[in-house]
Amino acid sequence: MNQNKSIFMKYGTLILITLQTTILVLTLRYSRKNSSQDEAYFNSTAVFLSEFVKFFICMAVIIYSDSFLGLYYVFRDEVFGKPKELSKILVPAFLYTVQNNLLFLALTNLDAATYQVTYQFKIITTALFSRWILNKDLSNRQWCSLFMLMLGVILVQWPNDNHRSSSIQMNENRLIGLISIILSSLSSGFSGVYFEKLIKVSKSQSLWIRNLQLAILSCLFASFTIIVYDFNEINLKGFFYGYNSLTYMVIGLQAFGGICVSLVMKYADNILKGFATTISIILSSLCSHFIFDDFSSSLNFFIGASLVVLSTMLYSF
Repeated sequence: MNQNKSIFMKYGTLILITLQTTILVLTLRYSRKNSSQDEAYFNSTAVFLSEFVKFFICMAVIIYSDSFLGLYYVFRDEVFGKPKELSKILVPAFLYTVQNNLLFLALTNLDAATYQVTYQFKIITTALFSRWILNKDLSNRQWCSLFMLMLGVILVQWPNDNHRSSSIQMNENRLIGLISIILSSLSSGFSGVYFEKLIKVSKSQSLWIRNLQLAILSCLFASFTIIVYDFNEINLKGFFYGYNSLTYMVIGLQAFGGICVSLVMKYADNILKGFATTISIILSSLCSHFIFDDFSSSLNFFIGASLVVLSTMLYSF
């Protein structure tokens, strides 16, 4: 019975993370594509609200697993009672906030298929930071897969006839999207490895307590982003300017993503995560081409995407 439950949780979690990743990318892209620059919602407010939702999800989980009194003790003893432990979360909280803002910027300027494939560059950054920070050894097969992945990402971004026929503004936007993905991959790699080390070193605090600390600090950094970049515009137009049902769906999916990642860390493994990534890339490419008419494949993209999918599987096994 326990074995059946374990199998159900493992594969159920992978189905969730696959659907969440695919639907989030497609929904976010659609919400940005169908809004003009003057009518679009503010990225900074959407990031803040997603972190705010994560904060309440973490509290709900702690209450469910313990009680309201238990939540009070968590805030008293683990959040406000350990400022040194809380300060250790500053780095990943800042980087996650940057990463989430870059995600919006990337999907404003790139189609979902190109974004999904290129964002697998984070596998390379995560591997390198794991080698540097956690002293993890990589096999020859994994090094080969990273080289293959790099080649695939380069081919996906390689200019083709479709890109040459685009306007100069479109090329500039594509460059902005590419830079956003590279920076986001660096942020994702470092923050993920840093957070993993923090969890392994500080075993006295549960994953959900760490997630609660992370959500609190991320909300603070997201608030700072609002003030620095969009305060005047928000004052003029309002905090929820440009919001619709699709925007709230994006916020909910992004917040839910944090839960999915936690579940994957607990129940799944790298092999199944590789399968999830592969399926997500394929689904995003098909939807981007057939549903949104947002993407025209080329030989470069097909070869590059195939290399990325193959390298992802090779690295995971």
